[in-house]
Amino acid sequence: MYPKSLRSAEAAGSVALATRFQIRGRPLEKVFWGSCNPAVSWQKAESVTAQTVFCLLYLIVKQYLKPCGKIELLLLFQADVDKAVKAACNAFRLGSPWRRMDASDRGRLLYKLADAIERDSAYLAELETLDNGKPYVIAYLADLPLVVKCLRYYAGWADKWEGKTIPVDGDYFTYTRHEPVGVCGQIIPWNFPLVMQAWKLGPALATGNTVVMKVAEQTPLTALYVASLIKEVGHLIQKAAGSSNLKKVTLELGGKSPNIILSDANLENAVEQSHIGLFFNQGQCCCAGSRVFVQSDVYDEFVERSVARAERRVVGDPFDFKTEQGPQVDQEQFNKILGYISSGKREGAKLMCGGGVAADRGYFIQPTVFGDVQDSMIIAREEIFGPVMQIFKFKTLEEVITRANDTKYGLAASVFTTDIDKANFVSSGLRAGTVWINCYNVFASQAPFGGYKASGNGRELGEYGLEAYTEVKTVTVKVPQKTS
Repeated sequence: MYPKSLRSAEAAGSVALATRFQIRGRPLEKVFWGSCNPAVSWQKAESVTAQTVFCLLYLIVKQYLKPCGKIELLLLFQADVDKAVKAACNAFRLGSPWRRMDASDRGRLLYKLADAIERDSAYLAELETLDNGKPYVIAYLADLPLVVKCLRYYAGWADKWEGKTIPVDGDYFTYTRHEPVGVCGQIIPWNFPLVMQAWKLGPALATGNTVVMKVAEQTPLTALYVASLIKEVGHLIQKAAGSSNLKKVTLELGGKSPNIILSDANLENAVEQSHIGLFFNQGQCCCAGSRVFVQSDVYDEFVERSVARAERRVVGDPFDFKTEQGPQVDQEQFNKILGYISSGKREGAKLMCGGGVAADRGYFIQPTVFGDVQDSMIIAREEIFGPVMQIFKFKTLEEVITRANDTKYGLAASVFTTDIDKANFVSSGLRAGTVWINCYNVFASQAPFGGYKASGNGRELGEYGLEAYTEVKTVTVKVPQKTS
């Protein structure tokens, strides 16, 4: 029943793909192939021509990279987008099974989806590594547990997002209720495809919305597989995961996060956490601590230790368990990062290590550290989204707070110190949605995440993450007065 060779999606009558590529003997075609059931499965594209198909070449194997497979995916036209939105609107219509479903049952379906993802975590991690280039160990041990925890967290919220009763003046009974906004358009970035999908899908479905989702064209595979799991657990939403455009959008935006090292900090911890805070996920994190401000008393020692740590970083095959850093997501990002490195050199930043390509093939970049960076430099102002650390020197707390806030972004920040009073003083002055103290990249489904200024609006995760997906309705009832 499954095609045994690469063939066009038009011939197959499917939205998705066919491929000869296998991971550990498991053909991807068996994962993504589906019938044209209009309710819960793949939809045939309205227009399929040679121009609508693009190919992703997956080059990840030992000895860095070599060609090993090809996948064909469809680019969609407006008619396909309209079909997806119409399906989502129909699923949200008054009286539909989804609208009439008990909140506890919505939670139960999310729990089942989390269970299915947990069951297939090893395979999903392989797809994520294949698609994104991140080390398999990171995908399996970091990303997948976050996905499962997030979905379970919002499954628990499904029947607990309560309204209030309000004691208004007069003979009235007033209460509020949270109602779903309806059809939600969601854009998923390529740096954390599974995690970001869960962050957005969990609260949207828990509160009773329907979803039209656009995943990144660079990293579509895990979203397609999650769509097949949604079908498996009995999801009733008409959903075009990985293939539709948007109607209403939620976005997580970028950052240029400051990481502040005070002279009394535990340097061993500060160096390692700063390394992780910048180089994790090949530096492709919106909250990456790329601007490292170090107090002058410990600047030289911190730089020396940070350079040594960067030079020890293992770059290579992401399926090798020893690898800390895989390739960048694609050639466009690869070239962009190298351009920023060249800019740093031209503007006079001191290149302490790295600065070039890490292999003779593939999108591997050496872990790079710049010292003596000035606030006016391009690498200090713009989001690089790659393994490039910039280290600045400062003297006073007031100075570093002012400089740290001198950016259009405000997603995250961190402070390293053993003095809690200094930590509180600096963190209260930073204009950032998240501030970590003596740690970095700590996330929990229960804690909200989002940014100030150009880093975005609203919050994801936690109770606050539900607000974007509901409208508050106030209902006031005239209470009749009875005399008997």
